[in-house]
Amino acid sequence: MDRSNKPSAIGVSPSLPQPTISFRENTVEATLPTGESVIVNLYGATVTSWKLANGDEQLFLSEKAHLDGSKPIRGGIPVVFPVFGPPPENHATSLLPQHGFARNSNWEFLGKSSSESLGKDRKDCDDSVKLDFGLSHSMLSEEFRKAWPYEFGLVYSVTLTKGALETSLQVQNKGSQNFEFKTLLHTYLNVDDISNIRIKNLQSKTYVDKTQNATSHTEASSALPITQETDRVYQALDPKVPIVISTADGKDLFSITREMMTDVVVWNPWAEKAKGMADFAPDDAYKKMICVEAGSVSTWQTLEAGDSWEGGQSIRPKA
Repeated sequence: MDRSNKPSAIGVSPSLPQPTISFRENTVEATLPTGESVIVNLYGATVTSWKLANGDEQLFLSEKAHLDGSKPIRGGIPVVFPVFGPPPENHATSLLPQHGFARNSNWEFLGKSSSESLGKDRKDCDDSVKLDFGLSHSMLSEEFRKAWPYEFGLVYSVTLTKGALETSLQVQNKGSQNFEFKTLLHTYLNVDDISNIRIKNLQSKTYVDKTQNATSHTEASSALPITQETDRVYQALDPKVPIVISTADGKDLFSITREMMTDVVVWNPWAEKAKGMADFAPDDAYKKMICVEAGSVSTWQTLEAGDSWEGGQSIRPKA
């Protein structure tokens, strides 16, 4: 029957290409429609791979890294919490291992959100994906629960976009006692040749040199070369001023900005120390990596009962 007032056809817009999520054993992998990808191991919520659309790997991962949950993962982006380095004596963290328990614990995958649900402009495809991971007191081993008996919650977010990788950590105090913590994102960046690397925007900044008995110094170089074992904690930096990793001839490779993380650790083990680490391989791999680590480690953060703290970093790679 012919109707004079037919309802207009309802337009159905074609769905945009979406990020894909896959689970393999104890890892979560996300790939954007444009080809960028990230892999996160649930042990430590450690990002172990970040590739650009052309397949170039941006993170260093040791050939002997333990990916089975038996030891912290050597490479990628391990999460340091609630202590940085060896724990001090007579402190609430004193019974914990070096760098705390976050990188030594199994995290839970809490789910994903895309650029649509994040409220970003949609263009020709869904061009970002955020993966959330959680860790709480009840998920720790009995040993860790006894060593650090505070009620806490961690939410670690890994956001992959076409132009950056963002990692952020939210710390929640869910108990009735205040606690202190330090935290760091122990980022291992993949480079072609350490002798050709320079690190910028550290000039005139104060740093503690752990290779020189933790003495304090002022950075003199506008473009810091790495020529030997390096283990420095640069302090009181403006998080919005990027730390830039470039080549000797000035080509920028990475740019790292931070939120609430005012310290940056620069680390490379160099030849002798690399040989002494059983999970670092090959021995000369120190030539292919540089750690530039955003953190809050020079002083303790005190988190009162019921409060939360959040900090993170955004890494932009070479175009």
